[in-house]
Amino acid sequence: MAKIKLTFAQDFCKGCLLCVDTCPKKILRLNLENVNQKGYNPVECVDMGVCTGCAMCAFICPDSVIGMEREDS
Repeated sequence: MAKIKLTFAQDFCKGCLLCVDTCPKKILRLNLENVNQKGYNPVECVDMGVCTGCAMCAFICPDSVIGMEREDS
C-alpha cells in the first residue's frame, strides 16, 4: 500500500486556513511556532499517517502551496 507525503512550500503559505477547514481528517493546522519570510504562520500536517490522499487541501489552496506524493512501501 502506498503512503502519502504532503509537502508545503512554507515560504509561500499565507495561512488562509482553507486547507485546514477542508481536510476531512482534520490533520492540518497553523504552525504557530514558525513564521515564514512573508510574515505568516504556515500550515503543517500533524499526522501524515492519517492522510488518505484525497488531495482536497491541494485543490483548495489558492497559491498551490501543497504538494502530494505517493511513496510505495
